Parts: sequence; structure tokens; C-alpha cells
Amino acid sequence: MGILYSEPICQAAYQNDLGQVWRWVKEDNRYVDVQDGFNGDTPLICACRRGHVRIVSFLLRRNADVNLKNLKERTCLHYAVKKRFTFFDYLLIILLMPVLLIGYFLMVSKTKQNENLVRMLLDAGVEVNATDCYGYTALHYACQMKNQTLIPLLLKARADPMIRNKHGESSLDIAQRLKFSQIVSMLKKAS
Repeated sequence: MGILYSEPICQAAYQNDLGQVWRWVKEDNRYVDVQDGFNGDTPLICACRRGHVRIVSFLLRRNADVNLKNLKERTCLHYAVKKRFTFFDYLLIILLMPVLLIGYFLMVSKTKQNENLVRMLLDAGVEVNATDCYGYTALHYACQMKNQTLIPLLLKARADPMIRNKHGESSLDIAQRLKFSQIVSMLKKAS
């Protein structure tokens, strides 16, 4: 089921309903940055939570503010980096893996889609070192998730691997604690 939003455009963005998002924005372009009453999510954050690239692209073309934060002080980039495969994605991958490696290609496609989403946000000028209420940056989350695809993108956009969260851990500390040696070397090279 997912999340229910009080703002219809946020719900439409979360559910990947481009037609509905378009109707709200056509009525008043200020809807691109409306914040939901429950958690402060914007339509852009809602779309990034689910990895809806078409909705994100549409909202960015309408000048949605990529640096607006919700009540957890997270930007759309935090959610784009935290985006994982859904249970349904995993199920499809497992079921289709033996059939001509279709599952593998599905997995690669989803990973590329997430990479494109993050790249779009970075190109739109999102603050790469923005911290949430726990002091985490997008790079902290990418390191926690061992996301070797997104970490180079974030570092190229000048993500700072030495920013410490509220527990005193930097992205480098997280990678070292979790014993992700390739990520540790990437971060050391960048700092």
C-alpha cells in the first residue's frame, strides 16, 4: 500500500500518476513545491521515494525546488539514494532469473534507473552535502547500503566524505565499520 498523503499531488507523484500530477501543476504551478501536511514531503520527494523518473523529470522541468526538506530534514536526494528494490522487484528478479537471465536484466535496469534519478537531481543543483535530522548526508546512506554505483556520482558532485553525523561517524567511518573495502578506498581517494 505505501504512504497516504494529505496533498493530492503528493499522492499522485508517489503513485506515479503523471496525468494527475500534470493536472495539478497546470491548475497552479506552485503545486510543484507544495508540502504535505503530515510529513512535509513535496511531490518531488514523493516521486524520489519510489524512483519515478518520469515524474521527477516533469517536476524538474517545472522548476521544482530540489533543496526543500521535509520534517525529517531530508531532501529528494536522500530518498533517491535510499531507494531500494521493492519486495515485488525481488520476487520478479528471482522468478525470472532462470529464464534467459531476464531477472538479471531487470535488476540492471532498475539500478540504472536509480542512477539516472540521482544524476538528474545532481544536475538540477541539489545540495549534495545536505544533512537530515540525524546528521546523515546522501553519501552516508549510500555507504550504508554499499551502493558502489552512486558513491562515485556523489563524490564527483563534491560530496564530503568527512562530514560527521550525530553519532560522530563520517561516511568513511561507516564504510570502514561495515568492512566495505572498495568503498573505503574510493572515499580515501576523494578526501
